[in-house]
Amino acid sequence: MISFVATPIGNLKDITLRALETLKEADVIFCEDTRHTLKLLSAYEIKKPLYVCHKFNEREAAEKILSLSRGGKAVAVVSDAGMPVISDPGNCVCKFLHEAGEPYTVIPGACAFLCALVLSPLPAQTFTFVGFLPNKAGEKRALLQRYRNVRETLIFHCAPQDVDKDIAAMYESFGNRSACAVREITKIHEESIPFSLQSGLSGEKRGEYVLLVAGAEERENPLNVLSEREHIAHYLALGCDKKEALKRAAKDRGVTKSELYPFAIDL
Repeated sequence: MISFVATPIGNLKDITLRALETLKEADVIFCEDTRHTLKLLSAYEIKKPLYVCHKFNEREAAEKILSLSRGGKAVAVVSDAGMPVISDPGNCVCKFLHEAGEPYTVIPGACAFLCALVLSPLPAQTFTFVGFLPNKAGEKRALLQRYRNVRETLIFHCAPQDVDKDIAAMYESFGNRSACAVREITKIHEESIPFSLQSGLSGEKRGEYVLLVAGAEERENPLNVLSEREHIAHYLALGCDKKEALKRAAKDRGVTKSELYPFAIDL
């Protein structure tokens, strides 16, 4: 069996009993950084063969994992901290295993962005997890523009050296919004710091951050002040056929196409 195992994001005591059991019973463990994983295993007196699985060799690691599993070995996959696959290596492995028809399971546990959501004052009923932003300014701007109108809380991972420039890019794309920076989760110096995108985050940046940003405010679509007939005619004038015009107007108004159809019969 192949098991994707969540590991502590800071405090080593956050390892679950099931995770420990899985790691002890594994024949081999695939990890992001052997030095990091050795610290965890040593803390619980676990000694196992370690193989590397990171973003530069994930395909090759996936083939090795499949081969070992089909050879009857118990394989555990971990990242440096938290849940594998979530902003960490592992997604390529999952896809490869699915395509090969090889079953695997997950051993749940710590996940940084979920902990940060609880530690922040922002709405948690619905949210959008984005993860790390691209390094290149143009790619970063393009990605943020995609989320500019999302009304749910937005969640990002951020390295300390990128915090200031990422916040500046968010302000450029989103305007001023409430935000929260969470760092050192589960550790002694755990912090949750509310701030605004306009003012930025003051102080020295240390440790990995989770940045949470309030979603866009709901705005009334200006086209909705038109009559139903005028609304459909607006999209027809833009070159849409009647089917597409109905679809767009219905989406704007939050109704079904069939409700608008009577207004389009003679258009």
